Amino acid sequence: MTFKGFTTCGSKTSICLAGTAEKNIEETIAFSDVNSPELEKIIGIKPAEKLREELELIDEVYPKFDREAYLSGKLQPVFFGSALNNFGVRELLDCFIAIAPSPRPKESESRLIDPTETKMSGFVFKIHANMDPKHRDRLAFVKIVSGTFERNKPYLHVRQNKNLKFSSPNAFFAEKKEIVDISYPGDIVGLHDTGNFKIGDTLSEGEALNFKGIPSFSPEHFRYINNADPLKAKQLDKGVDQLMDEGVAQLFTLELNNRKVIGTVGALQYEVIQYRLEHEYGAKCTYENFPVHKACWVKPNDPKSEEFKEFKRIKQKFLAKDKYNQLVFLADSDFTIQMTQSKFPSVQLFFTSEME
Repeated sequence: MTFKGFTTCGSKTSICLAGTAEKNIEETIAFSDVNSPELEKIIGIKPAEKLREELELIDEVYPKFDREAYLSGKLQPVFFGSALNNFGVRELLDCFIAIAPSPRPKESESRLIDPTETKMSGFVFKIHANMDPKHRDRLAFVKIVSGTFERNKPYLHVRQNKNLKFSSPNAFFAEKKEIVDISYPGDIVGLHDTGNFKIGDTLSEGEALNFKGIPSFSPEHFRYINNADPLKAKQLDKGVDQLMDEGVAQLFTLELNNRKVIGTVGALQYEVIQYRLEHEYGAKCTYENFPVHKACWVKPNDPKSEEFKEFKRIKQKFLAKDKYNQLVFLADSDFTIQMTQSKFPSVQLFFTSEME
């Protein structure tokens, strides 16, 4: 057996031993004290000395782990390992189980929801179109905040103010999915959706709750999207509409000429969208660059004021509506944003769609 590497979590250090080509086995041994002479007997004197030196370096460079600081978002643990070589993966998972938080309270617009409450509440944080392209299914992923989610039990869709039942809620593990009868706070449930949900929607047992903190942020890249096949206009519109529901990219429709602009965080997403439109919806598209620096959601203090009317007149070339019909100002630079805010102080600009 040869020394392959080590992992450390708290006061415990684990060494990984690998077999020879003839005996392709691995073994992990945990040490609470790396200064133990037993370590040298197992991996040798020089590897033991190097291991101690590297652990000392880690102790000096990185602060001690504090679970409370981690849970409050002030500290992030660092793991060393390799999934490719299957080194450190088990230790990472074991450590994650040890330090991961239990379900936490979540703020809604009306009150703080505690996970120990008996009545179910949850919110949609992701939507995925065409999970199975053969069936054109669409799944809304719901995180359970409180209570228990039960199969075939009616729940209130708060935004639409109607009750919905779900006959086949799904739980996922990697690529596998199975129907679950009951889910608990912290669980993620996939619900088959025909277009009822959007990201941020709330399900409850009757209370009109709206959870906070699920905004759309301003994209970094903007491009016009054009139809490359006029005979497939409906397929393109449907594909764009459903893919934008996933929240990976955002769609803006210019008020001046109704041209559609797609905003993304990374340029690679345009290729992904183009590929999925062709292979999942049978539609082809092309792009044109659109020189925009940032999308700013617009909220006037008084929608009927002369100042807001003047703002819309001057900025009409750069005004658009997002997928949810909110007004957006597509600014070409930080300087433009600063000048706009200075000239129109009663027109507030936000870099997320969750406007206070």
